[in-house]
Amino acid sequence: MPNPTAAMLVIGDEILSGRTRDANMHHLAGELTRAGIALSEVRIVSDDHDAIVAALNALRGAWDTVFTSGGIGPTHDDITADAVGAAFGVRVEVRDDARALLAAHYGRSGQELNAARLRMARIPEGATLIDNPVSVAPGFTLGNVHVMAGVPAVFQAMVATVLPTLTGGDPVLSTSTRIDRGEGDVAGPLGDLARDYADLSIGSYPFQKDGVFGTNVVIRGQDRARVDEATAQLAKLLP
Repeated sequence: MPNPTAAMLVIGDEILSGRTRDANMHHLAGELTRAGIALSEVRIVSDDHDAIVAALNALRGAWDTVFTSGGIGPTHDDITADAVGAAFGVRVEVRDDARALLAAHYGRSGQELNAARLRMARIPEGATLIDNPVSVAPGFTLGNVHVMAGVPAVFQAMVATVLPTLTGGDPVLSTSTRIDRGEGDVAGPLGDLARDYADLSIGSYPFQKDGVFGTNVVIRGQDRARVDEATAQLAKLLP
């Protein structure tokens, strides 16, 4: 039985402009792989309401689970909550439980829960909150969509909260073999290996170091015996 699938929607003009380097996809991919969930697609969209709605509807219909990052802060361009509400056709309003979390947090620090900060308590109807142990402002889950902050420390904490609630599959195992030959030299034998082990994923990743061309071959699968067998066969084909 194939592993469950997931997609990620990264939201923010700052990612597309190159101003901010996205670290969340890399973290999520690793965590999902360990949980036996296949990250099957990632999209990046700007802070545009219609673009977020369209991408979210496409992803949540195609994959088992969707994770979003970015756009749930206090500023005017944080529009993810409204876009998620529109995608699901539900209202977005300040929730009492989210307001209470923020009020307690800002009260402890002697700061005002002003209108801007209160925006972070606006949650789509029917959603459940995702705990934020870093900066309190919650994410939320609606249907198969988990909406999270873009700040990496907060995103990672929210992923740690959500993952235990998901049904995973068998973790993906992998081996990596360095071959000191260029891709053109290894392509033929690798093609034969891929045909013989069609149940595994076999990828080649070329490199050049100190004037020497080489290829790293990564073999991935859920059956340790098959992965080890294919790796041993690779060593015979390309010693």
